[in-house]
Amino acid sequence: MNITIIGSGNMGRGIGTRVVAGGHSVTFVDANPEAAEKAAAEIKASAKKGATTSAASLGDAVLGDVVVLAVWYGTNIEIAKQLGTKLAGKVVVDIANPLNSTYDGLATAPDSSSAEDLAKAIAAGAYVVKAFNTTFAGTLLAGDTGGQKLDVFIAGDDADAKSKVSQLVTDGGMRAIDAGPLHRARQIEAMQLLHITLQGTLGTNWGSALKILG
Repeated sequence: MNITIIGSGNMGRGIGTRVVAGGHSVTFVDANPEAAEKAAAEIKASAKKGATTSAASLGDAVLGDVVVLAVWYGTNIEIAKQLGTKLAGKVVVDIANPLNSTYDGLATAPDSSSAEDLAKAIAAGAYVVKAFNTTFAGTLLAGDTGGQKLDVFIAGDDADAKSKVSQLVTDGGMRAIDAGPLHRARQIEAMQLLHITLQGTLGTNWGSALKILG
């Protein structure tokens, strides 16, 4: 698949690394063209099976099969509105954790989530999937943590869209966990809020991961 990652920060590069390692091509899009080009160059060494990396501007980008919004909550909605009907028919992955200004709670309403807010604002025909919000950037670059595969919790209302995201996860050497419909993003985002707040207590320095064992 061809994947567009909007946002070339740490999370964008981490996700991009796993995507190209799984044999899928990535195009980075960023408000800073130099940042997008740098991200594409940095992950190139991880590419397998003929996967390619490139950079493009938001206005000129030919969007891939899957569009990953590797940006903050709020910015994800702004970008979706800016792209408009260009997102129709695309699988749009929301990775945002909607933290409040003091980082001790969620900015979303109790009956919503970042993913659901995005789905309300996005063009008709786009398929929003929640994923990658519980994986820290460093663990994505490494591909595992503590010798364990990363679990990626996925929520969405369209089975085919979730299947595409699950394939990216699996091909990248991780384990996809289908958490159910899109409204399950509320629990996934709340789970990651706890994970974030525990970093100081655990002293794991953003190198921990949430995993289901059994």
